[in-house]
Amino acid sequence: MFKNLTITCGLGLLAVILGAFGTHAFKGSLSPEAISSFETAVRYQMYHVIVLLFVNGVQLLSEKQKNRISSFFFAGILFFSGSIYAIHLGGISAKSIWFITPLGGLFFMIGWGMLVVVFLNKKLKPK
Repeated sequence: MFKNLTITCGLGLLAVILGAFGTHAFKGSLSPEAISSFETAVRYQMYHVIVLLFVNGVQLLSEKQKNRISSFFFAGILFFSGSIYAIHLGGISAKSIWFITPLGGLFFMIGWGMLVVVFLNKKLKPK
């Protein structure tokens, strides 16, 4: 659990740093569409950091569930947000990594789906 929380806090810090960097460093150097794309990456990263704090901070989930769900959200951040950062910060061609961003989105969806299943199962179990 603490490993997941430590990684989560690091990703939160990184989202704030990249958000501030993007706001100031890209003014005038990127198109409005590129800035919007970068902001989307930062926003999705922060959304999932918040969810990861919840997932790893509640006692409703087993350690195994926390680790599995966290793994998908970590992968989603890496692939979705990371690919967008690579395009805008690393100068990598979007055409060369076009499949990475949607794969990250799929990881996010799987993580959310796992949460739905966990909570449905908890609701359906008699008390």
